[in-house]
Amino acid sequence: MCLFSPNWMARFRDAWNAEPALAGALGRIHFDSTIGYGFRGENDPRGVLIIKNGEAIKAKAFEGEALDWDLRADKDTWKQWLEEPPGMISLGMAYTSSRLQFVVGDYVTMIKEPSMAGPFMKSFCVMARV
Repeated sequence: MCLFSPNWMARFRDAWNAEPALAGALGRIHFDSTIGYGFRGENDPRGVLIIKNGEAIKAKAFEGEALDWDLRADKDTWKQWLEEPPGMISLGMAYTSSRLQFVVGDYVTMIKEPSMAGPFMKSFCVMARV
């Protein structure tokens, strides 16, 4: 299955919603967001997850919608994280070295907010289950 394809994103949505430390935690803070996922160097993300009150309500290909977050890494980095999800330190190192890019969204502000940092880290574990 192709990473960030509509089918992959649908499986990610289902895994997201099944994880209380992700959907449940974000629901408690009434988190709404449109999140793009893709590859460094490409103009647009490939997949989009639309979150309402912590729950992933839609997973699809990017179609030009406004994004609150747009996460990019190269294919090898995503593959590595799917095999072994990153921890806080390795994710911070990936961000500072530009292996992980936030085309939209503020990594520093988000990672300093405990109610968002924990679920953000958990999202990589959930991705690895897809």
